[in-house]
Amino acid sequence: MEKEAVVKEKEVQRSNVVHHYLRPKKKFPNVWCAGCGNGIVMGALIRAIDKLKLDKNDVVVVSGIGCSSRIPVYLDFNTLHTTHGRAIAFATGVKVVKPRLKVIVITGDGDAMAIGGNHFIHACRRNIDITVVLVNNKIYGMTGGQFSPTTTAGAFATTAPFGNYEKQFDIVKLASAAGASYVARGTVYHEQQLEKLIEGAIVKRGFSLVEVVSNCHTYYGRLNREGDAVAMISWMKDHAMPIQAAVKLPPEKMVGKFVTGLIHETDATEFCEEYDKLVERLKAKEAQK
Repeated sequence: MEKEAVVKEKEVQRSNVVHHYLRPKKKFPNVWCAGCGNGIVMGALIRAIDKLKLDKNDVVVVSGIGCSSRIPVYLDFNTLHTTHGRAIAFATGVKVVKPRLKVIVITGDGDAMAIGGNHFIHACRRNIDITVVLVNNKIYGMTGGQFSPTTTAGAFATTAPFGNYEKQFDIVKLASAAGASYVARGTVYHEQQLEKLIEGAIVKRGFSLVEVVSNCHTYYGRLNREGDAVAMISWMKDHAMPIQAAVKLPPEKMVGKFVTGLIHETDATEFCEEYDKLVERLKAKEAQK
């Protein structure tokens, strides 16, 4: 009984933390389908920020358009709900003008990898100090179940009734190759790991990406007969492979699996710092005239 009381107390504490960062009079109940992973992502983000003891006024959360991009609507931070594919562009502007702020982008696979793909790779290249939490459910969930750049080859969508014939992006490989300083992948099943990955991304200097493998049972799961939310999230449990274990396995053992954890980390010059150096050089040059 004592152990059960301790567990219950911890659950209450976690619940109180979440509610401290929400706008209770704003758009509740939420717009997501029952069982959607976006609520798990939002909770993980909130708890990561709470653990870092960040002032709410020092956090900016930016999103574009899509199911996951509705997350900032519910959060009691400085928030921007922007246009489709442009969240990283807006976030870049905020960071350059107010570099002391912690700028976090919430986006989806369609929002960031399709119309926003160019902004994504150049933010990685610049290594600007923003954190991108990219919720990957492999489909356009808000606009009708169209296939996205991460839809599995051969999978069905409303715009791929005979199966998707395009190859999908590997988001973490793309970010690593483009120049990001911190690249990680988590899932909505492994919520505690996800919290830690987001926490690490926020404190890392430079461009940070956390890809979150999530579920869209309403469209992707139904069209591909992958079951309900429980079935799809259970699939993540069975097919996710921690990177520490994955690096020890031969390729044939990784067939059908995907890697999770901190996949790439490096230290590199950050965009805002380099920009400030340029400004100071120009000021010094002007003063010598």
